[in-house]
Amino acid sequence: MKPSGIGGQAVIEGVMMKNKERYAIAVRKPDNEIVVETNTFASAADKYKIFKLPIFRGMLAFVESMIIGTRTLTFSASFFEEEEEVKQTKLDKAFSKIFKDKAESIIMTVTFIVAILLAVGIFIVLPAFVAGLLGERIESGALLAVVEGCIRILIFISYVLAISQMKDIKRMFMYHGAEHKTINCLEQGFELTVENVKWQSKQHKRCGTSFMFIVMFVSILFFIFIRMEQEWLRYLVRILLIPVIAGVSYEFIRLAGKSDSKIVHVLSQPGMWLQGLTTREPDEDMIEVAIRSVDAVFDWRAFLEPAQEKQNGRKSRRNKNGGKNSGKNHNLGNKTKKSDSRNNAVSKDKPAQNGNTEINGKPDGNQTNGQEAVKTDITDIKTGKSNRRKNRAPGSGLKQENPSANTLQTAMEETAATSEKAANIPVQSVLEDEDDEILRALDRYLVEAEENEDKDK
Repeated sequence: MKPSGIGGQAVIEGVMMKNKERYAIAVRKPDNEIVVETNTFASAADKYKIFKLPIFRGMLAFVESMIIGTRTLTFSASFFEEEEEVKQTKLDKAFSKIFKDKAESIIMTVTFIVAILLAVGIFIVLPAFVAGLLGERIESGALLAVVEGCIRILIFISYVLAISQMKDIKRMFMYHGAEHKTINCLEQGFELTVENVKWQSKQHKRCGTSFMFIVMFVSILFFIFIRMEQEWLRYLVRILLIPVIAGVSYEFIRLAGKSDSKIVHVLSQPGMWLQGLTTREPDEDMIEVAIRSVDAVFDWRAFLEPAQEKQNGRKSRRNKNGGKNSGKNHNLGNKTKKSDSRNNAVSKDKPAQNGNTEINGKPDGNQTNGQEAVKTDITDIKTGKSNRRKNRAPGSGLKQENPSANTLQTAMEETAATSEKAANIPVQSVLEDEDDEILRALDRYLVEAEENEDKDK
């Protein structure tokens, strides 16, 4: 898997994708038209170098992601407001008079602050308060921190399950799945088509749901070692440590997105399981919206070119190896054909003496005929030598030839006979008849030894 570096977020009937400082929001309007808006966001890390350091960059990313998320949600919601104009209240009119063109941004800021306060109250203060009530029964401070963390995780899961029953949230979770599937399709090296995206996983290691779980888990570790006796101080420390805990959690999510380590994979599993609550299987229209959002901020074709070049290189190497192998197989086939023609010639000249077929490693008829031909050759050589010895015996009445010339002529005859016999032996039996070759050489040596003894006598 090759990390793409892009991230995203589900919005109302759409998907936001972010690549470095650029982000795009693709929304499907009620008339089925897809609207795509592209913007840039100047990160504070470009101005303040401290936010490029580990943990500090996580703190900044946590804050900036909430700011961008609020903007994109507001933009997507603007397409689904009721057509009827809502009557302005006195408060709205007062805001418009005081802040004029900035009234909308001020309202959004106030909404953002209220949302943060609610999140802190529900997920930070409430678990600490409940754990404090159990402090009289639990003496161990470490165990109390674990209990507080478990209560926090339980509240978070209950909250997700409760909001997932809403129709709009269900559809947003489907767009969340489309966002994950689209990014997974890219990082797995596939082109961005609806068909390719459909069968991708709807879980991703860099998901915000996993980030929230890691935040809750890391908070347990922090609060095991950081303990305060005063109740108000305990709440204050937990609130002040939120950016630090978020920074540490961000570093783990960043590592998980790049690493294939088994340890990181195991540690990421709880967050991946929790994504089962915040993602749903999207339909093809939702996948199309996610692809349009990626197209606006990311050149995925250039991103996929190196992977495609590698695949083409592997295919060409396979084709070359296949050509070499086919050439070898062709040569081997020619040799086999020659061997078969030679065996056929032998079978025509000499009828088979044994018609058995090779079964489970037993020799077939060709091998048996070859072995018997070698044995016959050895018997003929022995018979010829014994006859010559008789002819050279005293009183035989035959003229005795010159011994050296006789030996040379005999060797030539033996060589010719052996070559002729060996040429007619089937190729399949050559390797298996190595022992017979040794026996023939031994017989020749014994015959020559006997001749030398006769000469000495």
